[in-house]
Amino acid sequence: MTLAIFDLDNTLLADDSDYLWGQFLVERGIVDRDVYETANARFYEQYKHGTLDIVEFLTFALKPLADNEPEQLYRWREQFLQEKIRPILLPAAQQLIDKHKLLGHTPLVITATNRFVTEPIVALYGIEHLIATAPTMENGRYTGGFDGIPCFQDGKVKRLDAWLKDQDATLQGSWFYSDSHNDLPLLSQVEFPVAVDPDESLYNIALERGWPVITLRDGRCPDHHFAK
Repeated sequence: MTLAIFDLDNTLLADDSDYLWGQFLVERGIVDRDVYETANARFYEQYKHGTLDIVEFLTFALKPLADNEPEQLYRWREQFLQEKIRPILLPAAQQLIDKHKLLGHTPLVITATNRFVTEPIVALYGIEHLIATAPTMENGRYTGGFDGIPCFQDGKVKRLDAWLKDQDATLQGSWFYSDSHNDLPLLSQVEFPVAVDPDESLYNIALERGWPVITLRDGRCPDHHFAK
């Protein structure tokens, strides 16, 4: 199995699904606008600067799941997909995924954004395998907690290692596409790291290390980085 691993937010999507889900909840009046919007923006800035306390953020982000019935959450999620996600799907990202499939590679998305939000998004791209932070459920309702290691920074490496063991697979020949310096631990593990529309920190590191830097925002799948 040769893996083509993708980050999701600001890599395969032209925005951040976690942040947009929060904004959707605010716009619908599902959460308190002033409190939630301020906190959502603060956590997003911390993420961009590499200072995010992932457990603190997950306690905040998963609370609306615990506060509402799952059936209602699923209805809201479908509206969220139509209103917020479909407009930021990237044709070039789909082309890139399909290119890897044609090469016989197995696409995998690995993301810090929780599985409730990301599972249907990944399905829109036709990707079967997803590693994401997993919200817990008890008696048919979300608890506001999460299982295991948060899928963030070096947690992505640990979660992927466990997945590889389950699959009896390795990182030999693997690719990883990401926009964020938060993903440096995993980018440093794969054979072919690729910076996608990277933040400034990742852009500079990619240049220093000779990693390809590509964009998926112009509608065309870049092929030049496949020439290895």
